[in-house]
Amino acid sequence: MTAARSHDGPGPLRRAGRATGRALRSPFTGTARGIRKATHAHGAGESGLGKLIELHAVNGAGDVMITVALASTVFFSVPTDEARGRVALYLAITMAPFTLLAPVIGPLLDRLPHGRRAAMAGAMLARALLAITMSGAVATGGLELYPAALGVLVSSKAYGVVRSAVVPRLLPPKFSLVKANSRVTLAGLLATGVAAPIGAGLQTIGSAWPLYGACVIFIAGTFLAFTLPHKVDSAKGERRARLIDPHGEEAVPPPTPKPRGLRKDRLRKDGLRRNGEKAAKERPPGLRSVGGSVFHGLQANASHRALSGFLIFFLAFLLREHPMAGQSAAVSLAIVGVSAGVGNACGTAVGAWLRARGPEVIIATVLGLALGTAVLAAVFFSTAAVAALGAVAGFTQALSKLSLDAMIQRDVPEEVRTSAFARSETLLQMAWVVGGGIGIALPLNAVLGMSVAAGILALGAATSVRGLLGAARRGTPHPRVA
Repeated sequence: MTAARSHDGPGPLRRAGRATGRALRSPFTGTARGIRKATHAHGAGESGLGKLIELHAVNGAGDVMITVALASTVFFSVPTDEARGRVALYLAITMAPFTLLAPVIGPLLDRLPHGRRAAMAGAMLARALLAITMSGAVATGGLELYPAALGVLVSSKAYGVVRSAVVPRLLPPKFSLVKANSRVTLAGLLATGVAAPIGAGLQTIGSAWPLYGACVIFIAGTFLAFTLPHKVDSAKGERRARLIDPHGEEAVPPPTPKPRGLRKDRLRKDGLRRNGEKAAKERPPGLRSVGGSVFHGLQANASHRALSGFLIFFLAFLLREHPMAGQSAAVSLAIVGVSAGVGNACGTAVGAWLRARGPEVIIATVLGLALGTAVLAAVFFSTAAVAALGAVAGFTQALSKLSLDAMIQRDVPEEVRTSAFARSETLLQMAWVVGGGIGIALPLNAVLGMSVAAGILALGAATSVRGLLGAARRGTPHPRVA
């Protein structure tokens, strides 16, 4: 009788337990399958771009965990005057050395073309170890916190430079670079939006808990980096590119006196060919040598990035001292932060939809839009004006950066394109540092701050818009990005 029952299948309790387990797992497994389907769509899974999208999402989640821990320690835990001194100290100890290190990051990583996966994994592992190191000092805010924060900053920017260099290697067929970067950026933004409230919840348990969470996330990212395809480490056909050619000219062979006779003419041609090849090897082309679009696009993007750094620091202190009408300082900061995040996501989505048609015109247009909004915020300063400026700044920065990526893909030769991405990203990070420094040093006067924001954009417009529109009128010998 007992043997007969054993063949009737599992009992009702066991069946109920399995059904309950499936029901509990279903939201997580279904979500994981949905994320994998989205990141691997349109050939991204086969090319390896899907894995890079997932890696960048992990990177964004880990970075925001560390940001929550640092903001709570350096900014929110002390009175405004003391917080300003702490942030100034943070900038002095972390940003100033980073300004010196940033120009070295691109060239240094350029020398490691065969170790890009290892470099990205190393940047993840370094931040995991630094997060644990910071967990012991985050409660007291001691000076030992700042060198670790500098290490986190450098590792994060090194990852960003390598990631920009890797994307062209993982493009699926008939996939534009602007569309690929849109997907990668959106993944990072979504992961940041999910991880930020989780980090805030961990902060309520203890000041070190967001750093523990960041450590776990970055360890996962370390292993995920090695799952990228091996072609990421390939440097076949690549050469290093200088960002700006000091003379603004392509390498040309030295002039040779015109010889006489057929034999001498043949020898002259052979000599010119050999000299040209030697000059090309000794003097790699700069971005200006492929046209003014990329150079002026980089100038415009530098002003957007400087504005971003300025607004982050200036508005953080301004809204803490003078919150929005009827709101607390934390809610005021959250409103501006959410506005900027939504604007950034919208700019990324619009960039993918536009497919970078006429990127010079797009960059000039969004720069004018950001400048006009900043001027209005200075003249009619209000809660709505600040929120609008945050949203427009996020939107225009994202769309301008995607257009710059499209121009680099279009105008920079493939053999130096990867290097060009590394150098341009490094300079944009330096522009963010400069803008942040201005924001922390400026007095907390709303009209003055918005005027300075407008001045940063006006400087970018004065140096870039004319060149961008001129390049758009002349057209380009290179095919447009589809």
